[in-house]
Amino acid sequence: MKKGFTLIELLVVIAIIATIIAFAVPNFLGARQRAGDSKKKSELQQFKNALRLYYNDYQKYPDDSGGPLYNIIKGCAASGTTACPCSATLDFASGASCDIVYMKKFPSDFGTSMYYYRQSTNTDDFCLKVPLDNASDAEIAKSQVKCATPCSGKVSGNDYAVCAD
Repeated sequence: MKKGFTLIELLVVIAIIATIIAFAVPNFLGARQRAGDSKKKSELQQFKNALRLYYNDYQKYPDDSGGPLYNIIKGCAASGTTACPCSATLDFASGASCDIVYMKKFPSDFGTSMYYYRQSTNTDDFCLKVPLDNASDAEIAKSQVKCATPCSGKVSGNDYAVCAD
């Protein structure tokens, strides 16, 4: 009698391994999306904190560029209305010497997929938004509801929003 596995036994083992892989691969791929989304959310919260520090000093949030992309914040220089480019530090309204730095570096997605809006009629509120890769993230809908007024007409789909509260 020869020892070894039968064809049926080999096919069963292969089917079990294929099933395990079918469940594992999507979880690994989803982990990368969730990690990227977590980074975006964290950057929005850091940006919000920098904007709140600015508000504490000047009793208003900085203007946005008013352009189609809203990727410029007008809060640099002594007047507080000079545009801060995305590559600059967040040194809103600190004068030419940049004495006050609220954030050392803009978030990596700012100006490409992350945008800042300030209501023209209400300088006490703002809207930050960034699209998340994981469309099933429950926090997307919560953030859009929470920031419905300042982000009105600016967020949709997978956009995660942060406002002044």
